Amino acid sequence: MTDGDFDFLRLLLHYRSGLSLGPEKRYLAESRLGILCRRRGIEGLVALVERLRHGDPQLENAVVEAMTTNETLFFRDRTPFELFRNVILPEKLSANAATRSLRIWCAAVSTGQEAYSLAMILDEMACRLAGWNVRILGTDISGEVLERARTGIYSQFEIQRGLPIQMLLRHFQQDGEKWQVSERLRATVELKQHNLLEPNDHLGQFDVIFCRNVLIYFDVPTKAKVLDALAPRLAPDGVVILGAAETVLGISTSIVPDKEHLGLYRSRRAANAQLTHLPRTSDSMVAQGSGV
Repeated sequence: MTDGDFDFLRLLLHYRSGLSLGPEKRYLAESRLGILCRRRGIEGLVALVERLRHGDPQLENAVVEAMTTNETLFFRDRTPFELFRNVILPEKLSANAATRSLRIWCAAVSTGQEAYSLAMILDEMACRLAGWNVRILGTDISGEVLERARTGIYSQFEIQRGLPIQMLLRHFQQDGEKWQVSERLRATVELKQHNLLEPNDHLGQFDVIFCRNVLIYFDVPTKAKVLDALAPRLAPDGVVILGAAETVLGISTSIVPDKEHLGLYRSRRAANAQLTHLPRTSDSMVAQGSGV
């Protein structure tokens, strides 16, 4: 693959998926796309790029899917799920008591482990959520990984990565050497193909958005575009959870860090609303002085 071919691939991937592919990742492109060429009977990378230059939407999709990192596991990093269980859910149970509804979006859901992890936590609170309309939407740019997520079938290796044994026994059925998420749990998760760079108005609004470990693959302008597109999808008091290595600081002002909980973010309008409910400095001083 020539330098010109690689530059063309970099531009194509950035335009189609936001993926920022630096020169140091050239070996990765050659490796993954070499496999794609063999699968499709394409002579080599030069021939692949030539076909892409002449326009081949299906092949473009295949290249994007081949270059997308789909690393995920059940209850990945633990902390966000503890935050969801101990902070976010109690907050939403109170705030949404009148509507008795809860909408959660897992962006870049990959093969589904994150969405099913959240579904298992919600199942623990089934008694408190009785009569509620609770939905989880998982989206990903890759149709191939979404098909895997829909089946809810995982290998023994995937099951062993983060899934507590109690949850395995409660929510999975064994099928030979693989395990499948129960039909009841799968029914709580809706999966759709969606590119985070494309309009998202049709998705509606959400109380909670998980968008973890995807921004790390984007350059700063693309990160800002994605974050600014998430903000309008938040309910007025909605929250966002990003990956441990991700932040909005210096990138976007439409979503801001929560004042109390590390890793939790809110829309700027929600954060400003919170501040208006805090006592004014003068009131606080008067209250303190009155006790003298």
